Formats: sequence, structure tokens, C-alpha cells
Amino acid sequence: MSAQVGKQSLQFEEAPYLIETHSIVGKKEGEGPMKNYFDEIEEDPYFGQDTWEEAESQFQKKAVQSVLEKSKLSSSDIRYIFAGDLLGQTIASSFGLSSFNIPLIGLYGACSTSGESIMVASMTVAAGYADTSIAVTSSHFGGAEKQFRFPLEYGNQRPLSSTWTVTGSGAFLIGKKRSKIRITGVTTGKIVDYGIKDSMNMGACMAPAAADTIYNNFVDFGRSPDDYDKIITGDLGAVGAKILYDLLKKKGVDIKSKHMDCGIEMFGVNEKILEDGQVVKPGEATCAIQKFNVEEIDTSFGDGDVHCGGSGCGCAATILSGYIIPKLKTGDWKRVLFVPTGALLSTTSYNEGLSVPGIAHGVVLEHI
Repeated sequence: MSAQVGKQSLQFEEAPYLIETHSIVGKKEGEGPMKNYFDEIEEDPYFGQDTWEEAESQFQKKAVQSVLEKSKLSSSDIRYIFAGDLLGQTIASSFGLSSFNIPLIGLYGACSTSGESIMVASMTVAAGYADTSIAVTSSHFGGAEKQFRFPLEYGNQRPLSSTWTVTGSGAFLIGKKRSKIRITGVTTGKIVDYGIKDSMNMGACMAPAAADTIYNNFVDFGRSPDDYDKIITGDLGAVGAKILYDLLKKKGVDIKSKHMDCGIEMFGVNEKILEDGQVVKPGEATCAIQKFNVEEIDTSFGDGDVHCGGSGCGCAATILSGYIIPKLKTGDWKRVLFVPTGALLSTTSYNEGLSVPGIAHGVVLEHI
């Protein structure tokens, strides 16, 4: 069961456990500073398939299958699977997961879907509607660019404010079986729209939603930044992180010393701009953001420019699985607030000149 807390949060009286996870990323992500933390790195962006979309389905399928194998469970042991991606009508999930024959609830929160799926799966288990559920999300650079922007063959120049959609998938088994991590509460995000229409600056579109969810989590639970070891956003990147700090500062809240952004950490976008010349270590790239202007960001990485960092449903999901969860398992971090962010646009809304609303969902994870 759970108790309603404040205006938009739940505190679970019988908090579900995060039992097992699996992360799989593409070649570019596997060359970044987080490369040693992912379970798998897939060198072939097509994953042996004919299209980007089919490849993304394979990423999800492999992530879920691996979670089942790690936990020594079969598909019949899972009550529900909550899944989402960035493709129209979430086809990466529906085509990738059909063979498991598990009741499926498809979700869409853009890049916030990893938080949304974990939140809903946790609510389901906490309420007694399931003993075990799986939350899984994915994204693919090729599929996202093809759908939302330009064909890769076009080779368009990307502005400094843009981010690089992560190719990858993260899956999470949530249930009643005891583990080292419990999901003790959630803060469901609201749609926040500041009227921004630049789809190549999604960090600016999503930062207001992240600020709103983080602030309301503090208010609802009676907490401050000091009550968390880390406050982790999903896909804000360098521009969005700066805006987040400014928005929360106006509310009297300073999270800089506790903040980490998965999009920044995925590619370590500031590793060449530190004043002392040191390379940014995993988990530290966001801290470097505080010192520099956007124009000073080092944008070079691999075979393309990541600019402000990573994004996509697979960004926060794989960093959570590969880097954050192990920190919680060992007790290095006792409590974190995980807040992946999403830009709720479509090709239709963009072509019709509409703004890009943002949303962010908060999940509280604790070491026990």
C-alpha cells in the first residue's frame, strides 16, 4: 500500500524492491567515460537487423531477456511489463517484447519514460496488483533522428544546444523479493510549458519540468537537497542543467553540489575544458558545468558531435542500471532522487509550430 504525500507524491508503506537490472548500449556510448559500467556494448548499430527500428526492438528484447536470466525467472513469473520508447506508437516496445507473452502496458513520456515506467511498476507492486513487474525503455540515435529531425544521410549541422540520442536500453525487475534497494516513493511530474519552440534545445524545454518535480518532491516529503546523496536528472545536458540551477535558485533551493545529469555523464562533454587540465571522471562531469559558458563546452566525441550531452529513453535508463544502481547496492549512496526528463513533442506538433512541453518524474531509491 502507499500513502499520498503532499500534492503529487506517494510514499510506499510496503516499498517494492529493485531486484535486478540490465543495460545495453551502442558503440558510441561504449566509447564514453561510462563504458566500464554497462552490462553490454553492441558494436553493430543494426543489431543484426535491417532497420534502426528493428534494432531498437532487439535492444529491448535483449535487456528484458537478460534481466530474466539474471534473476532466474521465466516470462510466466512476471505479472506485467511496463515499456516505452521514442518511436511512433511505441513500436520498438511492442515488436521487441511480443515474444515474451507478458501482459504489456505501453507508456510514453518521451525521455522521461524510464522514470515513468519504474514509477508505475512500483505503484503496481506496492498496491498488491503484482508480485513482480519489469520496467524497460529504449532509444536509438538512427531511429530518433529519422523520425524527429533529418535522415542521417543528409548530414545536417547541429547547433551547440542539441543533444545526441543514446542508443541503448535499460530493464529493471521490480517486486517483493528482498534486495539491497527499495523504491520508497515517487513524485509524478506535471506538464510544464514555457512556450519554447526550439526542438534542437530540448534541455531548455525540459529544465522547467525538472525544477518543478524536484521542488515539489522536497515540499511533499519535507526534504532538502541534503537529504539526498544525489539528485539525478535524465537528459538536460549542459544548457538544461544551467537553467535548472537558475530556476531552483529562484525558489531558494541550491542543488549544484548534489546534482548529476545522465546526459552529461554519458559522454563526459566537459572532459577537455577543466581549468587544471584533468580529465573528468565518471560521475563528475556535471560538476564541471557549473564553471563554464555554453560556448566553452567541448563538443567533440567519437565520430560525431554530442554537443550538450546525451538524451533519449535509453540515456537515463542505462546510466541508472549501469552506474547508479551499483552505487546504491554497495551503500556508497544511501538515497537518490532519480528524475528523468522528457520533451513532449511530435513531428506533427513541431510542424504546426507548437511549443515543446516538458515533463519529469521523480523516483526515490534507497539502500537498505
